[in-house]
Amino acid sequence: MKRFVTVLFLGAVCALGQTKLSPEKEASMKADLVGQIDAMKKQAQVMVDSVFSFGELGFQEFETSKYLAAILEKEGFHIDRNYAGIPTAWVASWGSGKPVISLGSDIDDIPQASTKPGVGWHDPIVEGAPGHGEGHNSGVPLNIIAALAVKKVMEREHLQGTIRLWPGVAEEEVGAKAYFVKAGMFKDVDVCLFTHVASAFGVSSGPAMNQNGLVSIEYMFQGESAHAAAAPWRGRSALDAVELMDVGWNFRREHLRLAQRSHYVITNGGDQPNVVPPTAAVWYYFREADYEHIMDMWHIGDDMAKGATLMTNTAYTERLLGSAWPGHFSPAIAEAMQANIAKVGMPQWSEADQILAKGLQKELKVRESGLSTRVPAGRGGRGGGRAGAGAGTAAGAGGGAAAGAGAADGDDAPGGGRGAAMPTGGGSDDIGDVSWVVPTITLRYPANIPGGPGHNWADGVAMATPIAHKGVIAGAKAQAMTMLDILTKPEILANAWDYFKNVQTKDVKYISFIRDGDKPATFLNEKIMEKYRPLMKPFYYDPSKYDTYLEQLGIKYPTVR
Repeated sequence: MKRFVTVLFLGAVCALGQTKLSPEKEASMKADLVGQIDAMKKQAQVMVDSVFSFGELGFQEFETSKYLAAILEKEGFHIDRNYAGIPTAWVASWGSGKPVISLGSDIDDIPQASTKPGVGWHDPIVEGAPGHGEGHNSGVPLNIIAALAVKKVMEREHLQGTIRLWPGVAEEEVGAKAYFVKAGMFKDVDVCLFTHVASAFGVSSGPAMNQNGLVSIEYMFQGESAHAAAAPWRGRSALDAVELMDVGWNFRREHLRLAQRSHYVITNGGDQPNVVPPTAAVWYYFREADYEHIMDMWHIGDDMAKGATLMTNTAYTERLLGSAWPGHFSPAIAEAMQANIAKVGMPQWSEADQILAKGLQKELKVRESGLSTRVPAGRGGRGGGRAGAGAGTAAGAGGGAAAGAGAADGDDAPGGGRGAAMPTGGGSDDIGDVSWVVPTITLRYPANIPGGPGHNWADGVAMATPIAHKGVIAGAKAQAMTMLDILTKPEILANAWDYFKNVQTKDVKYISFIRDGDKPATFLNEKIMEKYRPLMKPFYYDPSKYDTYLEQLGIKYPTVR
């Protein structure tokens, strides 16, 4: 039956106009893509440096969004702005018919991660400001370069197909992609090629044991104010409720599965000590390995909040700020991507590049290995999409599945039975939601320095330097070659959809965490950016005056201790 379905799909795809190439023609067209992309090195550098200089937090990526969309519009793409009701979201489309190839990458950055690029220690451009300590300034520029090269080949060779690009908004808050899915962004898409910065070159494939999904929930407590010294008995402290909830959760952690990760910040802790806080709030990430266990954690969190209100005579409400499914990525697409990664190979790092890498590693007190010079064997492990709201991208973007750490007893272990492998947990990325509605992979491209802690100024040091520029060009070549394969080899999509329908989603069906009435949390980070944007604006990159952002900032490359 599986073979029959595959044959039917192949016939349907061929009928839609995909063109099979001879080996010689394929090699020639891929060489042409490589040449085009090499010719766009300057354009890539300007885009990477510009987005780095904007340094915008999730849902507030207004300069970044406007800048990137304008580039694509100038190149003939139709732009659908304010997508899913998110002001910084858009979809750029070019071409017609099938296959529809979707290219995505994130654009937001990290709080308090401002740092001067090319300097091997923490030297903020603006003290306390956000910065690209996750490398999200590089992915959409990579996709744009790849798309422009493929577009030119499609026009010349009269290849049918549609290219769509979109930015991952508020990925650090896992705040947007589930809404993109709900709004229908992928309803007619044949494949999604996502990209994320790393220090290695690889691609995600299959499920991951070390990547979690999550829900992001803010609990808001309501009490009654009173004079904290003169009449404390007349008050009902919302802050007490927050603290009691947190204490309860911290005791409960011991009895949750190994795969769980949970963390919180108090977003409202009251106004001043002499007033019993009438309002307080705490923001939780509940992470687990599958939908059911994530929902279990959410229900436990609700119980903790209810218990806290009973102890303090307060009340609470909650709101969903973000969500993500664990990723599951397409082996067929990954195989094609990995073959192209092998063709492209690692960038040629200069002595200056290696000096910066080793200087930063020395500063961080990690192994001074420098930059990797070889493509890892294989696909770099199963799953491994990325560690978006979790582990450090400079260490490889969460690539590679960890082995089941220890045995699990009983039916709660995946697969059931004593000794079954238990998911080990890890970071999360809302590209997981996309991977459950269309065959998806994550290309990890080598544009960062190994050894960074993730979500840290150190992971931004390379991101407006030749290291990032070279990594983006290498990644764009692999991305463009894989797009060409999808346009001209119908068996790739046939195999991808066969796996998606008959393996991945055979027993597991996607259910969004978004409830009726939930809306994107577009208010997040407004106040922070209102404070820092005027201070950061004088440092926006001006390519009309300076060759590189390093030159504009007066930084000698590399600068190390």
